[in-house]
Amino acid sequence: MSVNVQSIIGTKGSDVETIQQTASLRDAVRALGERRVGALVVSGDGRAIEGIVSERDIVRAAAALGSDSLDRSVGSVMSTDVVTCAAGDGVDRLMSLMTERRIRHLPVVDERGHLSGIVSIGDVVKARLAELEHENHALAEYISGR
Repeated sequence: MSVNVQSIIGTKGSDVETIQQTASLRDAVRALGERRVGALVVSGDGRAIEGIVSERDIVRAAAALGSDSLDRSVGSVMSTDVVTCAAGDGVDRLMSLMTERRIRHLPVVDERGHLSGIVSIGDVVKARLAELEHENHALAEYISGR
């Protein structure tokens, strides 16, 4: 059983929460809380990725600028060097990318580079655990001769 991005998206769905660059950080905080997510993809049209803004980005802005930071635009604090993945990428690649880049969310892009989903570290851990459970079951059956 080899788990890839496509199988993760097939299980969790391809919905992606987005926000526009011109929105305020206050709007982003509200959206993160209401939607119960840790990051928003910054996109004007829901397809082109302009950046990503995470809870970490907002906390860093608040630490540097104080409470006035919530009136700043998402575009002023978003990460523009967005690391993405593709439907065929395996869990091992996702774990490597997330560990090396110290990120928790990977937008999924199609062959044209358009946004088609998002994978979180929680999704990756869940998929990897399911993969290990499947392997463990297969080994137990092999050892017992079934």
